Amino acid sequence: MFAPSDLDVLVPTKDRTGALAVTLAGLAAQTVSGFRVVISDQSHEPVADDPLVAAQLRILDHRDRPAAVHRHLPPRGMAEQRAFLLGHAGRRLALYLDDDVWLEPEAIEVLLAAIGELRCGFAGYALHGLSYRDDVRPAELAPYEEWPDGVRPERVRRESPAWQRHTLHNASNPLHLAREHLGAPGPREWRPYKVAWIGGCVLYDRERLLECGGFGFWRSVPPRHAGEDVVAQLRVMERYGGAGLLPSRAYHLELPTTVTDRRAECYDYVFETAWAR
Repeated sequence: MFAPSDLDVLVPTKDRTGALAVTLAGLAAQTVSGFRVVISDQSHEPVADDPLVAAQLRILDHRDRPAAVHRHLPPRGMAEQRAFLLGHAGRRLALYLDDDVWLEPEAIEVLLAAIGELRCGFAGYALHGLSYRDDVRPAELAPYEEWPDGVRPERVRRESPAWQRHTLHNASNPLHLAREHLGAPGPREWRPYKVAWIGGCVLYDRERLLECGGFGFWRSVPPRHAGEDVVAQLRVMERYGGAGLLPSRAYHLELPTTVTDRRAECYDYVFETAWAR
């Protein structure tokens, strides 16, 4: 089993002080303490100077969740920023948490219990977009499949049927999956299911992520890129397996994306280019 002291929470941020303050408030309210928070700040103005963020940093420290903010400029793309964060992590587990995600109080406690039991490369929560909570999409829920007897490694690529699982995480699909398959779950109940990838809230076994290359591929992709988390997860999943958890305990604040240019997908540079060689 893993303890909160085994965990670094890694938060990349850029020009989202209000959202970051909400994200940090969720971390401050977790049912467990002892984890560390590491923030990579690429904002035009230092986030630590914002009164709301500064208040949350003080609260985190007061509640035994020490936080460190690193100014990291100039921006060289999300893969490089995630690599930078990974370089500042030193504990066994690393939770990548986007700066526009609010976590339920039991979220980290459940993640630690799940990865301790599953012993896979990563586990995470798909993000709820609650503005879509009345938008039920049965066709997008169809690829759902649980891990009944433990998580196993699997190779997922665009041409594989498993790639279609990406629809499970659209809109508010995680909410509808939980209602369909769990009913009214207990406060700490969780169930692992198969994923293509997970965005926004992913807990890695740090040593295994590094063994699979981490985000070191940032040097081989254009600075303006997207899908860096997809590449890292596909690599880890192929060697150690990965799982999503129901019910999701992570909520998207639904702000406009800061990655507006998505023409360069990391998948194409890492997998397709390597295959061509």
